[in-house]
Amino acid sequence: MEPFLLFFACGILPWSFFQGAVLEGSSVLVSSGGLLKKVLFPPEILPTVSVITNLFNFVLSLPILLFFVVWNHKLSWAVLLFPLPLLVQVVLALGMALALSALTVHFRDLTNILGHLFHLWFFASPILYVYGSTEGTLRAFLRLNPMSHIMVSYQQMLFEGRFDHWAGLAAAAAVAVLAFSFGCFLFDRLRDALAEEL
Repeated sequence: MEPFLLFFACGILPWSFFQGAVLEGSSVLVSSGGLLKKVLFPPEILPTVSVITNLFNFVLSLPILLFFVVWNHKLSWAVLLFPLPLLVQVVLALGMALALSALTVHFRDLTNILGHLFHLWFFASPILYVYGSTEGTLRAFLRLNPMSHIMVSYQQMLFEGRFDHWAGLAAAAAVAVLAFSFGCFLFDRLRDALAEEL
């Protein structure tokens, strides 16, 4: 796991994108309530823009990360697969942002709760430690976390110079599709009440 800072960067940068996208997306309808009342446009655009904005910031940080990957002789063919976990992560973030943005309109305290939950989720994801070093109950718990598989994918591609976590990434992709489908469904169900609650 040397150098540790590079290993940490391979996890914390994608995590920061994910956390920012979901947390900002969850509160964007409440913070833009006046705009929604004055201008007629699809409200789902707002959480989508939040995800895209954080994605753009993440992409801007990639050249610096890749520079240190090359500097530490970690670059390999596996980096070509980088768009795969990124796509899974975007779909998961968008699904969660849609669902949570609609729910936050009705339950305003949800924003504060989410901040604490994301702190717990951070430590439940292999960012500060190696997924392969876990055993038993902890390993079984991490398998249930879709972000574990996304983080491992980034770490293998950028830090370890290989990729064999196909099953884990596929499981995360399935969860992401379900989250996106549920997010779209819930947002559509609550759409008519958004303007009234705001």
